[in-house]
Amino acid sequence: MTETSSRRTDTRTRIVETAARLLQERGPAAVTTRAVAEAAGVQAPAIYRLFGDKDGLLEAVAEHTMATYVSAKAAVVAAASSGDVDPLEDLRDGWAGQIGFGLAHPALFHLMSDPARAAQSPALKAGREVLRARVRRLAETGRLRVSEERAAELIHAAGVGTVTALLTTPPADRDPGLADAMLESVLAQILTETTELKDDAWVAVTLRAAAPQLEVLSAAERSLLVEWLDRVIAANP
Repeated sequence: MTETSSRRTDTRTRIVETAARLLQERGPAAVTTRAVAEAAGVQAPAIYRLFGDKDGLLEAVAEHTMATYVSAKAAVVAAASSGDVDPLEDLRDGWAGQIGFGLAHPALFHLMSDPARAAQSPALKAGREVLRARVRRLAETGRLRVSEERAAELIHAAGVGTVTALLTTPPADRDPGLADAMLESVLAQILTETTELKDDAWVAVTLRAAAPQLEVLSAAERSLLVEWLDRVIAANP
């Protein structure tokens, strides 16, 4: 990296971090090019050169903040996978962390809840992969009774809905047990009560989680097995 490129990167990082602080402390209305430029110690034209406009700057702020958070979550899941952490407890911890993050960063949450923005966000896509990794660990232990995709979507939707409901309620009126109750409701839909054999879908979901690691089969055989299992799962919603 040249000295010029390095300075440009440092300037961009300083601007993003400054804008993130203003967003957190004062909300989106405070993130003006003038306010950010003054706080970051740069000229306003630098922001336009680097981000195009205020929306471009907000996109960068959202990605930076979410990417940092998701990276930390991914490290936690990786550590849990290689240790003795119970998959269900790991999921509960992840849920609590996600709800807490949304409540602590309301402006960022509203930005990233925009469907158009969310569909294009690398950080949010990475976050969904972290959730899928947690769900897969449950499937591998035989505790999942719906497809991994459906379980992840239910958890994600419940999380977004919970944070939205809490943020639109005055803090003094919020139900402190809402988040836990919502998670338990979702878990009741996606988990088996025991790991005893239940039905075809339970068997398929459990084997589906292990199929990609069955090295005794060829890649083509694993692909075919996954196709068959997905068909069984789809037939037993």
